[in-house]
Amino acid sequence: MANERTAIMENETGSPEAKLETPKKPSYAVLVALAILLIAGAVITIVLRLGERRALAKETERLAVPSVIVIQPKPEPPQHEVILPSTLEAYTESPIYARTNGYLARWYKDIGSKVGKGQLLADIDTPEIDQELLQARAACDQAQAQLSLAKSSAARWETLRKMDAVAQQETDEKASGYTQGEAALASASANVRRLEQLESFKHIYAPFGGVVTRRNTDIGALINAGNSGSNQELFVVALLDPIRVYVAVPEIYAPSVRQGLTATIELPSFPGQRFTGKVARTAQAIDPATRTLRTEIDVPNREGKLFPGSYGQVHFGVDATTARMSIPVNALLFRAEGPRAAVVGSDGKVHLKPVTIGQDYGTDVEILGGLEPNDAIVLNPNDSLEEGQQVNVEKAGGHS
Repeated sequence: MANERTAIMENETGSPEAKLETPKKPSYAVLVALAILLIAGAVITIVLRLGERRALAKETERLAVPSVIVIQPKPEPPQHEVILPSTLEAYTESPIYARTNGYLARWYKDIGSKVGKGQLLADIDTPEIDQELLQARAACDQAQAQLSLAKSSAARWETLRKMDAVAQQETDEKASGYTQGEAALASASANVRRLEQLESFKHIYAPFGGVVTRRNTDIGALINAGNSGSNQELFVVALLDPIRVYVAVPEIYAPSVRQGLTATIELPSFPGQRFTGKVARTAQAIDPATRTLRTEIDVPNREGKLFPGSYGQVHFGVDATTARMSIPVNALLFRAEGPRAAVVGSDGKVHLKPVTIGQDYGTDVEILGGLEPNDAIVLNPNDSLEEGQQVNVEKAGGHS
């Protein structure tokens, strides 16, 4: 027991196997290597952070410049269809007035009646004119009798003068009486012809063949000569074949509208049906008030489908005087100084070009001037875009 305790004490204190080995100190080279590694890591970290800052600055700068989508104008064909509003009118239309006073005795044609030239429309009862005519004829007969007497007296006095039986003064008086008788007879005859002409106006005739479009009188109505009074127009007669179509052509298309140009007319009352005619004449002058050219188109109307006063749309093809292009409506900027298109130049800067707008196609508009075929036009431009502003072209494409 004592021996075991002695052995244990020796192992705890003085035994060489129980002693721990003392650690060695690190060398100088290892410390230098560690320092270099630490410095290199710090440098790499600083470089990475600087790169991230530069990248962030570049990204911020890039995001500060707006990105835009550009398109190119779409070329339009040199000839295109122009649609313009128009008004249909009778080829010839004439109001019929009375040339004598009286009462309407009878009318023979009503509205819608087709009449020929010289056909009787109505009769007027003219009792005053009839009595004046009888009186004028009697006065004419009286003048004729007086002339015969003056003629025989003048001849007899001339014979007596040759026999020196009467004075020359008396002979001249008889000759003057004969001359006055001739003048009186001529005046009476002229009055008879005037009243006969007035009496002939009691019969109202159609001046040309056509259709009676209005009847403004009835039996027993008081008729006043001329275009005064309550019943001015007795009838209105219109020639409806062909029919005239009047249209105001804008000045830009005026050079292409010429005599003989084919046109088609479309009416709301005949959907899907078109009537063909030709340009008969133009005013050859631009109306300064509307800047349009008044144009007449004659359309055959043998079946009588077209009515005067109707509204129609004229379609005809015209040749453009300049190169035509179209762009979407959402590629335009409407400023106080007028419509503008934002065009991106080769330097990446925006240039606001003034444009001249032509026909409106709905989603697209015709551009008559201000753009070139190869211009890069900003689609959906922001209202804040300014002249010379730098932009990024995100996507380029053509306008279809």
